[in-house]
Amino acid sequence: MPEIKTIDETHTISDRRGNGKLRREVWVDKATGRVTRYNLAYINHKLFAGDNGRVVGYDNAHDGHHRHYFGVVEPVEFVSFEDVEERFEEDWISLRSSK
Repeated sequence: MPEIKTIDETHTISDRRGNGKLRREVWVDKATGRVTRYNLAYINHKLFAGDNGRVVGYDNAHDGHHRHYFGVVEPVEFVSFEDVEERFEEDWISLRSSK
């Protein structure tokens, strides 16, 4: 299954909007165009120093699909990559709003 990295983005969030960075990496199968690997992360060293500053994130790098939240890793049910993106967005916006 040859795959290619199609998205490799880092967005800096201003202090006024919550501080930190959003990191998004996505790999797809060249033949089918389906997402094979992903890494979505909200990084903010001011909120959490552990896990390289990853406050919340979703990926499927090791041991299946899972969520990182302030250093705690828990499995998540995978429905679709779009569903994971939506959950990630809800998580980091919720954290930003609680500041």
